[in-house]
Amino acid sequence: MQLDTIVIGTGQAGVPLAERLARTGQRVLVAERSLLGGTCVNYGCTPTKTMVASARAAHVARTAGRLGVHATDVRVDLAEVVRRKDAVVARWITGIEKRLAGAGENLRLVRGAARFVGEREIELAGERHRAGTIVIDVGARAAEPPVTGIDRVPWLDNRRVMELTELPEHLIVLGGGYVGCEFAQMFRRFGARVTVVQSGEHLLDREDADISEEVENVFRGEGIDLLLGSAATSVEGDARRVRLSIERHGALEGTHLLVATGRRPNTDDLGCERAGVELDERGYVKVDEHFRTTADGVFAVGDVTGGPQFTHTAWDDHRLVFDVLMGRPTRGRSEQIVPYTAFTDPQVAGVGLNERAARAKGVEYVLGAIPFGHVARAIETDETAGRLKVLVDPKSERILGAAIVGAEAGELVHVFAVLMQAGASVRNLVDMQIVHPTYSEGLQSVVMSIDRFGLR
Repeated sequence: MQLDTIVIGTGQAGVPLAERLARTGQRVLVAERSLLGGTCVNYGCTPTKTMVASARAAHVARTAGRLGVHATDVRVDLAEVVRRKDAVVARWITGIEKRLAGAGENLRLVRGAARFVGEREIELAGERHRAGTIVIDVGARAAEPPVTGIDRVPWLDNRRVMELTELPEHLIVLGGGYVGCEFAQMFRRFGARVTVVQSGEHLLDREDADISEEVENVFRGEGIDLLLGSAATSVEGDARRVRLSIERHGALEGTHLLVATGRRPNTDDLGCERAGVELDERGYVKVDEHFRTTADGVFAVGDVTGGPQFTHTAWDDHRLVFDVLMGRPTRGRSEQIVPYTAFTDPQVAGVGLNERAARAKGVEYVLGAIPFGHVARAIETDETAGRLKVLVDPKSERILGAAIVGAEAGELVHVFAVLMQAGASVRNLVDMQIVHPTYSEGLQSVVMSIDRFGLR
């Protein structure tokens, strides 16, 4: 088949882009060397949030006494949790298979590792293919940290930890970012002893300190040990026990080690140099405002570009690249409004600038901040842990950024995101009616805590 476009990878950008291009009449080849759906479906969002739901159910049952409901014999069957997770993942993979098949004869899926062999030319499954356009969507994977002995220890990553069917006695989590925190709380609620080792002074250390501290207080309250400001220097052990040497804390022993210290792009064996596709010092593909690489006709989307590594960002990437390929470029990468959520409990969500970033950029702002426990709905449901913050431009009264720790923060943050996308004044939130009692009332309250909007 003579090709118009080759898409390498079936992540959350590659699949919808390939499907839409095929429906326009383009002849599209999709290459996938592993499982359909990429990280999100197989090792990221879908399986982790499925297991987070099981962990929360266990926690709610154990703590229901605070609401006058007393559950007995709360037991977690980890093997059953994993089976449910696998079933949900399989359902999504089947959906992707049907979606690609439904795109018609213009779309061909080939299983195998694609490698560039020349300008807009790849080798795949023993054959060579050329196209006018090639889109790279190969994603990223867990990175091995620079810890002495790590290559001799059977450490877990986000994929392997979700394959455990027996509960770890003591799980050591190396890294206190989004991934580390979600798994730490999950396995603590399943019943394991958990220790988080974080080199930064706070968990989720891209957040402002007051946001991180809300999460830390919850974690300590649930019995999670936190070793903050503590870098691991070496590790030794086997399949039954690991021993970690940690700055300022000496040695720490556990039964399992989960590494969640960062990710690296899957460009090692892609042959980018043969196609004129330049990589940065970390191996990510260099792209411009409209996802063009340094090679003519080659684009890159999703995690491999080194931008925010979120499924929703990758999905938005596909829309922007589709518009470019259709000759109608609109928004660029720098114009993307990127909300995010860490699915801890309570959730941590944000969009735009936080205080630390605003100060670093010299951006003037006025701040609204209230405890989540000031929201009526939070008191009624006994979900009072957390905090709401919003940064507003004092001249335009537009939202510069927001951060929320609290129940359903991942849902609430979209109110701020849509106002930012629209370039609208925050007074729209002040003036609107919000159903009582809902968590959303807190969004209005935090804005009105700013003197100029006025309910102090």
